[in-house]
Amino acid sequence: MMKKLYIKYMVSLRCKLVVKEELNKLGLHCAVLNLGVVEILEDITESQCEQLKTNLMKSGLELMSDKKSILIEKIKNVVIEMIHYSNELPKENYSCYISEKLGYDYTYLANIFSEVKGITIQQFIINHKIEKIKEFLLYDELTLSEISFKMHYSSVAHLSNQFKKNTGLCPSYYKQMKNSRSKTLESI
Repeated sequence: MMKKLYIKYMVSLRCKLVVKEELNKLGLHCAVLNLGVVEILEDITESQCEQLKTNLMKSGLELMSDKKSILIEKIKNVVIEMIHYSNELPKENYSCYISEKLGYDYTYLANIFSEVKGITIQQFIINHKIEKIKEFLLYDELTLSEISFKMHYSSVAHLSNQFKKNTGLCPSYYKQMKNSRSKTLESI
């Protein structure tokens, strides 16, 4: 029987590699390694668990045991994966998507998330969408209309308003700042 371990702050490929390496050092083998969760083939002893906890802390990761914290991390990982690592955002609304992915009623998830994190799941999603939009603007691959469509905004105006509300800048000015920084670097 596989044992699931939940790991806080595990949000990138680098984090996955660190976790895999730490498990290998303890003679443990993972069958599944996803953002925030790892399934190991063996039972983990108390001393292995403490050693893993200590080693992960050195890399800024945290082995979790509290059920609320685990659920919060699962919500965060679903949102991060949905926005940053999938090629296309889900067609259904985010509340249904998250609820379906985690197997819990959305109201329950939203209440726990707000209670623990101090912001709504919706605001967490918006914050990550803004970060993704910043990436698109910096890499200059898509027009604002294309970004708006890809990120499921009803219009460019909606995207621009939300971007400005969160960053204090309009998307075009943010893009210009990037261009002026690179021109300054070239002149050095």
